[in-house]
Amino acid sequence: MEDAFKKFLYAGVDLAAEVSSKFESGVKELVEKGRISEVEGKKLVDELFEKTEARKEEFEAKYHEIKEKVGLVKKTEEEILAELKQKVADLESKIGKVSTKAAAAKPAAATAKA
Repeated sequence: MEDAFKKFLYAGVDLAAEVSSKFESGVKELVEKGRISEVEGKKLVDELFEKTEARKEEFEAKYHEIKEKVGLVKKTEEEILAELKQKVADLESKIGKVSTKAAAAKPAAATAKA
């Protein structure tokens, strides 16, 4: 499944590169024909690259989100260790609360019997 996902991703990247290339050549053609100025052409191409960069960041965020949901992301050892430490801390705090309550209850019970 990860292979199919990567192929889909690479197909999207190839498509974006092709569109970008076609757009840039189209703008160059318009400049050569005198329909737009060179400054306007450069501005159009720059705007496209800025928008593409912004979309790329959004896409990467979505990509990582989907990978996590699907389970393709492998956690690092540090992440696993941090999760285990948190679980141990949670368990210790629960045990500490139970032990404290039990210890407080024992002397009261012992006093009642005496």
